[in-house]
Amino acid sequence: MVCAVAFLPGTASARPAALPDAPAAASAPASASDAASMSYVVNVRPGKGTSARVEKAIARAGGSVVIAYDRIGVIVVHSANPDFAKTIREVKGVDSAGATRTAPLSAQADDALESERPLTAAEAKTAAGKAAAGQDELEPLQWDLPAMKADKAHEVSLGSRKVTVGVLDSGVDDTHPDIAPNFDREASASCLGGIPVQKGDAWRPVTGESDHGMHVAGTIAAAKNGTGVTGIAPGVKVASLKVAEPATGMYYTEAVVCGFVWAADHGVDVTNSSYYTDPWLFNCTTDDDQKALVDAVGRASRYAERKGAVNVAAAGNASTDLAQDEILDDSSPDDTTPVPRTVKTKDCFDIPSQLPGVVTVSATGAKGIKSSYSNYGKGVVDIAAPGGDSTKYQAPQAPAVDGRILSTLPGGKFGYKAGTSMAAPHVAGLAALVKSTHPHASAARVKQLMYRQADRMACTDPYDFDGDGKVDAVCEGSRNKNGFYGVGMADALDAVRK
Repeated sequence: MVCAVAFLPGTASARPAALPDAPAAASAPASASDAASMSYVVNVRPGKGTSARVEKAIARAGGSVVIAYDRIGVIVVHSANPDFAKTIREVKGVDSAGATRTAPLSAQADDALESERPLTAAEAKTAAGKAAAGQDELEPLQWDLPAMKADKAHEVSLGSRKVTVGVLDSGVDDTHPDIAPNFDREASASCLGGIPVQKGDAWRPVTGESDHGMHVAGTIAAAKNGTGVTGIAPGVKVASLKVAEPATGMYYTEAVVCGFVWAADHGVDVTNSSYYTDPWLFNCTTDDDQKALVDAVGRASRYAERKGAVNVAAAGNASTDLAQDEILDDSSPDDTTPVPRTVKTKDCFDIPSQLPGVVTVSATGAKGIKSSYSNYGKGVVDIAAPGGDSTKYQAPQAPAVDGRILSTLPGGKFGYKAGTSMAAPHVAGLAALVKSTHPHASAARVKQLMYRQADRMACTDPYDFDGDGKVDAVCEGSRNKNGFYGVGMADALDAVRK
């Protein structure tokens, strides 16, 4: 039922001199010579001077620079030296360094867990027959729009063409009839391996690849054009920043860093991250490798926010209280063999959702309560939005027929998914509407308005989503802010009129 938050690389011999502003050469699949190589991030003081000095040490340690993001001081490196990270951490000017994965570049198999239900022809025909004037054909099936007053908001504004939302995900099919009218090619790129590439429409999902990013994009900005579905902000633009590897579905640090930096440097106003950064569900700053990943992605997300972007991310789908002192992580690393560990939440973070400044979104179902799978936590969750749930737990009112979220799929198709992955783009669309209404607002101001305008939701107490008489989770906090819903339900109508 659940589409997980992260359901769940090429090389360059020379450092591109002006990336990410200048076009980069396309990265190639890992070659036989890379079979034993690992990917690393090396974090230094921002600026070309420090990077240049450290790059010499990287070469001496057996590393090859893939790309250096001088603005934030993050260098992506490949090396077959098993002691590379340990060696480079001792170099003057290096703040942190660590492996971005636990398997060699050419390894891994796809173990993605994904659940969707395609829209049937009969449902589409029935929905089209019930669409009111001004509605898209499938809008009667989108219970999530009235849940956050998006249908009423569209009577006031569809959003501004000057606002772009960047989807950091598995790629977006810009040929889809509901996406093509709003697609921003200039702001789109593939970031696989950490290198931004636009050539050959590299941002699109390939055959057999996850359609996760496409579903997210439709929820944000599917065009209101009389057919298909309607996005939360159907008048804004959407860009594809491909950060999930096609063969594995993994979202690695170097790609995520690239996505945020590219978004920042290409005028993206909002980013959506419906994943966690692999291979660690939680990255602990007490571990040298994981500390470097937190540092690298944190630098990139803060850079994007400084450039004006509101960063939105999914809270996760493990029904876990993220505010408790300790959490059992038995799924990491997810690119080799997981080793169960108990992590302390004061030191260990889901990235990017738990990074400072990032808007963390929990999911609700059609009955307006926390979705059965949604993570929660007082002081962790910022805001709630529809993410869908099992229809047997939270069935929508007719004419909607499925408790999950209906959105776009590649090849002009439509389908249902559920997850905090689906809740986050509702808030990304909301942020785009706020930015459209207040075009000169800073990222901090946009977030402030979203939180102020949210509809307050008291804790669901007792919370028994399946009705078996057993309490399934405990919500802490007040009506104004609590662990299930943060400041409350996202409100699209207030976003366009206040």
